[in-house]
Amino acid sequence: MVRERDDPGTVGRRVQRLRAQRGLTQRQLAEPAYTPAYISTLEAGRVRASDEALRHIADRLGVSFEELALGRPAHLATHLRLRLTEAQRMLADGRAEEAAARYTDLLAEAAAHALVPEQAAALLGLGECALETGALTDARAHFERAEEQLADASPAARVPAVRGRAVAHYLAGELRYAVYLLETTLDELNRGGLHDPDALLLLYASAIGPYLDMGAHARAAQAAEYALALAPRAGDPALIARMHRSVARTLLAEGRVAEADASLAKAGELYRQLSLRTELAHCHWMRGYVHAQNNQLEAAEAELRQALDMLSQTRAALYRSQAAVELADVLHRRGRSADAAELLEGVLGDFSSERGAVHAAAAHRLLGIIAEDARDTESAEEHYVRALSLLERAGAAGDLADLCRLLGDLLRRTGRVEAALDAYRTGLGHRAAPGTTTLGPAPAQPPL
Repeated sequence: MVRERDDPGTVGRRVQRLRAQRGLTQRQLAEPAYTPAYISTLEAGRVRASDEALRHIADRLGVSFEELALGRPAHLATHLRLRLTEAQRMLADGRAEEAAARYTDLLAEAAAHALVPEQAAALLGLGECALETGALTDARAHFERAEEQLADASPAARVPAVRGRAVAHYLAGELRYAVYLLETTLDELNRGGLHDPDALLLLYASAIGPYLDMGAHARAAQAAEYALALAPRAGDPALIARMHRSVARTLLAEGRVAEADASLAKAGELYRQLSLRTELAHCHWMRGYVHAQNNQLEAAEAELRQALDMLSQTRAALYRSQAAVELADVLHRRGRSADAAELLEGVLGDFSSERGAVHAAAAHRLLGIIAEDARDTESAEEHYVRALSLLERAGAAGDLADLCRLLGDLLRRTGRVEAALDAYRTGLGHRAAPGTTTLGPAPAQPPL
């Protein structure tokens, strides 16, 4: 969407004001291409000047065409992009609330001057901030608005907004819709030959969690394999990005706008790669899960601890808490139940029924098992019931069936046979054949 030029009256008054500020006569402004009468008519708002005429006048006045035609300050877009990279840095440093305030100001400024790419960038930033703080409804709204702003852009350019929406739905427990968004976009890119490695990496890495929670383990493993193969290589992106920001400031002060823009583009890309570290952490998380499924518990613990370290560096609090639940399961299986329980108790407060519901349920399930082992059946039952409520809301069928079996066994051992039968029946209603899901065909493969 390109903003229309201001109306002739507004443009005319602007020309007259700038001419007076510079001490030029109408003849001096007009020559050699136009007449003083034409300038007089234009300043009175009685003629709509052509782009060619406005470019001539802008050159004589020493301003940009945009400043004359739109009232947009010179180099505004470049200054906004500089401040957007500063907000990205804040978010990468874990200062989500501070970054959100900066993005809000930038969004208002970009909207006032109809700078569409900058509006989209600010909305994406606000969405990422909301994900970090767990405000999932706000996150979805920001990502939807960003996608609307990018309606005329390429599918690859829209990927961060789509991925953001999908992650927000996933964290809210809406697994199937999250997978639908991700797979539909993957198909659009791969079948259309739009093989943008970073875009594909974002999508594949984001699909791993929903796949696992839905029991689609083969698809999760394949997505992790693709994501790791697509992963870019960067030394210290934060350090390099800071250098490019500093260079951009210097270039801008010297009036070298095109070079400043190029330096800012590099800084923005590197800050985006910092966000990719969260996605790569998911891949180590997935590897840890696979090792755990194969009973390779030492390797699983190593991968999960690496994922936790990476997530701690990016300060992705909710994701870190989810990975901690997976690690706690491995620790319990390695005979370190006290360590597992301590880890779980430390992260339970990060979850709710609308925020990380599946992993909250997993945490309660494992705490229930640990309580049973300690012969604390009352606490065990309380944890199982909480987990059951969370899983029913999220629709995680495979986990529900297993949990109902655990709860049923506990109720049967404590003499409540009818209640145990009810739990077993509930579990049977959610049971699926091993390895099956109700997902459609897998998305098209990327060229690697």
